[in-house]
Amino acid sequence: MNQILWVDDEIDLLQPYIIYLKDKGYEVLTASNGEDAIEAISRQRSDVSIVFLDENMPGMSGLETLQEIKRLRPEVPVVMITKSEEEHIMEQAIGGKIADYLIKPVNPSQILLCLKKHIHQHAIVSEQVQQNYRQEWSDITYLIDTASTIEEWQAIERMLTKWDIELSEVEAEQAGRSGMHSLIEDQRTQANAAFAKWISKNYESIVESRKSKVESGKSKVESMIMSPDVMKHAVFPLLDKGEKVLLCVIDNFRYDQWKIIQPLISEFYSIRTEEQYTSILPTATQYARNAIFSGLLPLQIQEMYPQYWVEEGDEESKNQYEKELVQTLLDRYRRRETFNYWKVNESDFCERVIHQLKGVQAPLNIVVLNFIDMLSHSRTESKIMRELANDESAYRSLTLSWFRHSPTHELLRRAAELGFTLVLTTDHGTTRVKNAVQIVADKNTNTNIRYKVGKALNCGSKNVMAIEQPKRVGLPCPNVSSSYMFCTGSDFFAYPNQFNYYAQYFRNTFQHGGISLEEMIIPLVTLEPKR
Repeated sequence: MNQILWVDDEIDLLQPYIIYLKDKGYEVLTASNGEDAIEAISRQRSDVSIVFLDENMPGMSGLETLQEIKRLRPEVPVVMITKSEEEHIMEQAIGGKIADYLIKPVNPSQILLCLKKHIHQHAIVSEQVQQNYRQEWSDITYLIDTASTIEEWQAIERMLTKWDIELSEVEAEQAGRSGMHSLIEDQRTQANAAFAKWISKNYESIVESRKSKVESGKSKVESMIMSPDVMKHAVFPLLDKGEKVLLCVIDNFRYDQWKIIQPLISEFYSIRTEEQYTSILPTATQYARNAIFSGLLPLQIQEMYPQYWVEEGDEESKNQYEKELVQTLLDRYRRRETFNYWKVNESDFCERVIHQLKGVQAPLNIVVLNFIDMLSHSRTESKIMRELANDESAYRSLTLSWFRHSPTHELLRRAAELGFTLVLTTDHGTTRVKNAVQIVADKNTNTNIRYKVGKALNCGSKNVMAIEQPKRVGLPCPNVSSSYMFCTGSDFFAYPNQFNYYAQYFRNTFQHGGISLEEMIIPLVTLEPKR
C-alpha cells in the first residue's frame, strides 16, 4: 500500500481529503508541524511514497522542513501546497527540489492526479508501453514473414529498436524484467533468421546488379545504399551545395546506439535526413570502411589500387590507407575539394581535433572514432566490462555515458558552432553472440569469429552462408580455392580444438563480421547546426 505523509498546521480541517484518499486505497500519515513531519519520515524511512507539505506553517517553515526531508529521503517526491504564488517562494521551493506544487484551495481531483503523476506514473507508462507493443507484435511478425525489400527490413529494424529501447526503459524504472523482454528477444531472433535467408538468397544478385549499374553510369542501385555508395549519396551532394561538411564515422555503431545518443546531439544539431544503409559483407572494418572511403567493393580496391589493399594474413593495419582511398575516390569523380582526415583513438587526440576545427578551410573533413570498437573489444576481454554491459540495454547505457562525458560530444558541439553540416554514420554494427558452431579450417584462416575466409572451410551448421565464388560478390580471393563463410543470427565460429573454452569465452560478447540486422542495417544521418 502506498503511504502518504501530509504535513499541515490545519491538518484537522483536511479530514475529508484524508477519508477520500483512504477510500482510494492509500494509507495517510499526518503531521501538524515540521518537527513531527521529520520524526515521521525518520520512523517510516522505507514506507513513505510521497509528502504533501504546507508551505506556510508556524515554527519550522515548509521550506525548512523540505530541506530536512530531502536530506533524509532525497528520493521521495515532495509536493508543496501554498496559498502564495509569490515568485521568490516558488523559486526557493523549486531550488529545494520539490516534485510539484499546488495552490490552495486544492480539490480531491488535483490530489489524485498528483499521486498518479508522481507515484503511479511508471506503472501507468509501463502498462501502456506493453499494451502498445502487444498490439503491434502481430504487425511486426507479419512484416518479418513477408519482407522482400531492403526498405521493409529497415522498417523492421526501426520497429524492433524502438520497442527494445522503450521496454528496456520501462524495466529499468521497475528494476526488473517483464515478460515483454523475452518476447522482443524472440521476435528479433525470428527477424534475424528471416533476414539471413533473404541475404543468402539475394546478396549475389544485389552486388551484381549494383556493379552493372555503376558500370553503366547510374549513380545507385534502385534505392539500396551500400557501403561504397555512402560518400556519393550523402557527402557529395552537400559539397555541391557549397556546404562545409564533417563526416563522422563511428566504428561499430549500431542503429540503437544512434537512437540513444540522438537527444544529446539534438541539443545543437537538427536532423535533416535520417536514413539507414546496408553494410557490405563481411561486416568488418577492413572491408566495409575501406569500401566507404574508396567508393569501391573490396575486390575493386585490390585490382585498381593493390598498394592500398592489405590481405587478411598480413600483419600490418588493415585500414592504414583510408586517407589515400578517399583521394582516389575524389580523383575518379574529378572532384577538386581538399579534405582533412583524422582517426581518433584517444581523448587527447580528439581534443586536438577540436582545437584544429576553428582554422579548417577544407570543405570536406573526415573523423573516424574508434571508441565504440574499443568498448566492444574491452567487453570481450574484461570481466568487469562484461558485467557492466551484460545485454543490449546495458551496452546502450555505456554508449550514452561515454558520449555524454567524452570529447566527442564537445567535438560535435564545436562543429555545430562553426557551421559544419554533420554526416554521422558507421562502417558496420555489432550483434551479441550466444551460440558457438564448430568450423574446420586450415592454419591460414582469419581470426574473426563471425566470418571466415580460407581454404577447405567445413562447418556442419545449416545457419551459415557460404560464398564459394567470392569474386561474384566483389570479394578478393587470397588463394584460388578460397571461400568465405558467414555466421548468421547469434552464432559464432569456434574450432574443435578447445571448443568448450572458446564457446564460453565469447558467449554473450558483441561481435561483427556476419549477417544480422544489427550488423548490416546501420545509421546514415545528415544534421544541420541549430541557429
